[in-house]
Amino acid sequence: MFHTSLRAMVRGSCSCTLYTLPLLPYSYEALEPVVNREIMEIHHSKHHNTYVTNLNSVVPKLEAAVEAKNISMVMTYQRDMVFNAGGHINHSIFWQNLSPNGGGAPSGVLGDAITSTFSSFDKFKAELSALTVGVQGSGWGWLGVDPTTKRLAIAKCANQDPLLPTTGLVPLLGIDVWEHAYYLQYKNVRPQYVAKIWDIVNWKDIQQRYEAVLRQ
Repeated sequence: MFHTSLRAMVRGSCSCTLYTLPLLPYSYEALEPVVNREIMEIHHSKHHNTYVTNLNSVVPKLEAAVEAKNISMVMTYQRDMVFNAGGHINHSIFWQNLSPNGGGAPSGVLGDAITSTFSSFDKFKAELSALTVGVQGSGWGWLGVDPTTKRLAIAKCANQDPLLPTTGLVPLLGIDVWEHAYYLQYKNVRPQYVAKIWDIVNWKDIQQRYEAVLRQ
């Protein structure tokens, strides 16, 4: 759950649109053959857009419930807030984590940190893949970094629970294993999808996220 206060979460009442669907940095077909156009278009324009729409709807409802001191409705809207805000946060990272020019292995400080933490890139890849494939139901596999110790760690989150509020790790790389992310192409063979997604991982983006944490 979010560790911030409810007032910080909702940031005041507002009748305007607070959140918007981000544009993709590539076309819907750009990640083929790993992820086909149909999946990308539905995933982005339908699923992610629904999280954004629902998030904008629940923000004023949650604030009104807080103002009215209606604890039951606060709890209801807080659950909706976590789910839809998490969906928006997670997907906004996910799109940037992928690139038609991705794949390979990271270099520089991130590559060194992965080797130091997991012994080798191959072992890291195997560990995160196994963790992600093993998510029960829907959820995400993550590479994150502890903002205090600066150490890397892998984790999994259920549903749309966002990594930072759930584990304290700053998200670097997320792998979405909700079925809508792969089922139309890979059916129920989640391991095949997870194995292939490494071919489009955008290490430049992940490196930038890691370096930003190191500068804090």
